[in-house]
Amino acid sequence: MILQLNLAAIAAVASQAVWKKTKPIILRDVVLLPILGFLGIILLWWVVALINHELMPTPPEAFVANLDYILHPFYQRGPGNLGIGWLLIASLRRVLIGFSLGAVVAIPLGFLIGMSRPAMLAFNPIIQIFKPVSPLAWLPIALAIFNLAEPSAIFVIFITSLWPTIINTALGVASVPKDYIDVAQVLEIPHWRRIIKIIWPASLPYIFTGLRISLGIAWLVIVAVEMLTGGVGIGFFVWDEWSRLNLSSVFLAVFVIGLTGLILDFAVSKLQELATHRPITSK
Repeated sequence: MILQLNLAAIAAVASQAVWKKTKPIILRDVVLLPILGFLGIILLWWVVALINHELMPTPPEAFVANLDYILHPFYQRGPGNLGIGWLLIASLRRVLIGFSLGAVVAIPLGFLIGMSRPAMLAFNPIIQIFKPVSPLAWLPIALAIFNLAEPSAIFVIFITSLWPTIINTALGVASVPKDYIDVAQVLEIPHWRRIIKIIWPASLPYIFTGLRISLGIAWLVIVAVEMLTGGVGIGFFVWDEWSRLNLSSVFLAVFVIGLTGLILDFAVSKLQELATHRPITSK
């Protein structure tokens, strides 16, 4: 009993010593350095605004001008006069629908390409041709097909979401060690069980990498698509405020778009940790 108490005391003292050593490093890396980075960006903005003050507001001026949007993000004051929260939700809905449809198509197709050489030879030229095409080049085709802005925007997001997920999924499937497949064949494991029990778990990190890239690109594209198609959305809000030369609201939209993209990527990374049981570390 006394020995257990002594061991517990030693462990407590050791943990306190380790925490005292690591606490300054954590505060520096997690709190201090990011704050310094943001302050540097704000300072640069302030300097540029002072040089071109006729058009560009300083950070305090932009904050005061956007107080109504910040304090009341979900107001409704008539048709088309909505708070920035509603605009953000409209854009997120389009992105998530198009991204989900893209994932439903891209993951099985990536498995097929990664497991079948004939499928790889058949689809690889198509992917290499369409992958470099700008997403906005698909917008006129989508408008001609659907004749409506909403499904056209979702279609562009769908096309945008395909390529990174297909490529990374196929790479993950093709990277499964051959020894695993050979052992499954020796044990006469059915083909569908090999996919579920061997190939799928081994490919998950690659699949989630593709999904994170696809979601990031989709969130970039929706802003440009909404600028062109109009309607309710954060992209059209940016274009509308610029048309009014209201750069204060444009800066607010830039901040909201960036913060939302960060949250989306963080959510997918946490989902990846839950699915793969592996913590994601950034170097």
